Amino acid sequence: MDNQSVHFTLNGKEISVYVEPFEMLADTLRDRLNLTGTKKGCGQGECGACTVIMDGAAVNSCMVPSAKAEGSCVVTIEGLGENGKIHPIQQAFVDAGAVQCGFCTPGMILSTKALLDEKPNPTKEEIRTALAGNICRCTGYVKIEEAVELAAAAIRLNNESKAAEGRHGG
Repeated sequence: MDNQSVHFTLNGKEISVYVEPFEMLADTLRDRLNLTGTKKGCGQGECGACTVIMDGAAVNSCMVPSAKAEGSCVVTIEGLGENGKIHPIQQAFVDAGAVQCGFCTPGMILSTKALLDEKPNPTKEEIRTALAGNICRCTGYVKIEEAVELAAAAIRLNNESKAAEGRHGG
């Protein structure tokens, strides 16, 4: 079988990349596009280290054939920050001490972003459910849950500030 061209939006930019027929998205991101923030852990969709956001949902990129990205919108950890600044979720993970070895962190952050995009004020149970597919061997999850709550509050405050600026002519 021949390689095929796949076209999709990656971190806000239209791209086209040639992939092998059974190549997984995690491999394409890391090996062809040099986006090494997407980690390869178990390779079986169990650990969440390879989590990316695809069309608004957190997915294990080790389980998604690259060809399935055709026409999709994919966000990796490298696509979160703006204007040289880290995303409020990333800052919350730092502030809460939820980053230790860092291997699971990109996947945790992207799962958090997918959750907060859908539910800006999640309950503890909703946070646990959203992060259930991400394994961390270092933190014990308490600080990660605190980071998600901190991020949710920061994003809500930021959105309220932007809304107020808009009402007052910014």
